[in-house]
Amino acid sequence: MKARLIHYGRLLLSSLILFIAVITVLFFLLELAPGDPIQTLVGDVPLSEAFRAQITAAYGLDKPVWERYVLYLGNVFTGNLGFSFGTNNEPVLDLILSRAGNTLALAVLAFLISTIGGIILGSIAARTRRRWLDGGISGGAVALFSVPNFWFGMLLIMVFSIWLGWFPTQGKSPYGQPGIGLEYLVLPVITMATSELAYKTRIMRSSMIESLGQDFVDTARSKGLSSSHVLWRHALPNALLPMVTVSGYSLGYILAGSVLVERVFGWPGMGLLFIDAINRQNNMVILGVVIVLTVVIILVNILTDVVYGLVDPRLRAQFSPQRTLPPEGRQDRQSDEVAA
Repeated sequence: MKARLIHYGRLLLSSLILFIAVITVLFFLLELAPGDPIQTLVGDVPLSEAFRAQITAAYGLDKPVWERYVLYLGNVFTGNLGFSFGTNNEPVLDLILSRAGNTLALAVLAFLISTIGGIILGSIAARTRRRWLDGGISGGAVALFSVPNFWFGMLLIMVFSIWLGWFPTQGKSPYGQPGIGLEYLVLPVITMATSELAYKTRIMRSSMIESLGQDFVDTARSKGLSSSHVLWRHALPNALLPMVTVSGYSLGYILAGSVLVERVFGWPGMGLLFIDAINRQNNMVILGVVIVLTVVIILVNILTDVVYGLVDPRLRAQFSPQRTLPPEGRQDRQSDEVAA
């Protein structure tokens, strides 16, 4: 238990250092970026020096950069991500939370489809004796993984929305209606899931081939078990271990890729909010979106590490207490070995 607590303590400490490093690097990069956020806020209207000084003081931009950084870092740990430029001083956290549900709706569905589909397709490709099927799955996975998701999304819009008219092209629901329409989910989810599905299929295929070559699989076959039983009941659980790590990291890639996907489909999520903030030089919103995504990715990685430690018997043995014999028992055992 002590070794496990030390391991998780180091994991939390490294995650905290990474979190602070992300905030620090992004904060100073935005400070070095060209442009005038005050002028962008008011548009092309000429600004007097008095009005510029008033706006600058209202947003705290008149303070030294190091003072603003320390103040912002302290506010982040209290849940205050600042206020948005040009949106009636709306709190950044409230603005992000109002969009987070839309992004999660895409990300969770894409994650489930890519993970389940990758496990099934990878297992079939590893087990099949038909070279054309294995080659088709493997080649298709390589091709889909190589295609940029934003280009693939525009291709889906062209085929299924413009030519066939099956699905809408923009938004999350008909105009004026609350909630998310199912027909609006199809194309964005497919776009987000495709590259991760291809990657997980390749990983699962390699892991399943290695698992099928183990001795316990040969033992199961020698007992007369069917091929499907050996595949799904014996080889699959062992082959799933690499997928635990891959699946945890893939959620971060899906969230990062949502920025371009939401832009292509006009999906009102955190990704579209992020792009709009860049166009308006709304640095507080840019920082807030990145911080929220960083926290989610760090938490998912920590959870992945915990789950992997629970399902991998090698790690469980590493953290289990050593069963040692008392000194008297060790002496008796050594005497027995010498006598033998």
